[in-house]
Amino acid sequence: MTKDVTTISEEGFSATNEIREFETTIDANGEEAPDTLEALLAAYGSCYVPALRVGGQQRGVDDLGKIEIDMTGELNDDDKLDSISFEIHVEADVDDDTGEQVLERAFELCKVHDALKGELHAEASITGDAF
Repeated sequence: MTKDVTTISEEGFSATNEIREFETTIDANGEEAPDTLEALLAAYGSCYVPALRVGGQQRGVDDLGKIEIDMTGELNDDDKLDSISFEIHVEADVDDDTGEQVLERAFELCKVHDALKGELHAEASITGDAF
């Protein structure tokens, strides 16, 4: 199985992403749409939500109810991500020990978390005079 996305930029730093029948826009400058790091954080949080729900079910919390994740991406001097933190609020009454078990399991299940590993690097080629 593969996941296919086509990213198109006619000019400037904004790009349209074609994902199946969906389109999203990401603007590296963050002027016309979310910037690239905001989009990454949104994808991470969106992936972590179902991982939390499954992790909760696997650790004895059948329904976490409403979930809200406040994410912060700290940038280094080069404006690149230096660290990411999640502040997670759930509707269910979860004790600290169970909560830690759910968080740990959710990180194991989250595909975006897994994709952030250092050894994952895109192989690339370039073709000039293509249009």
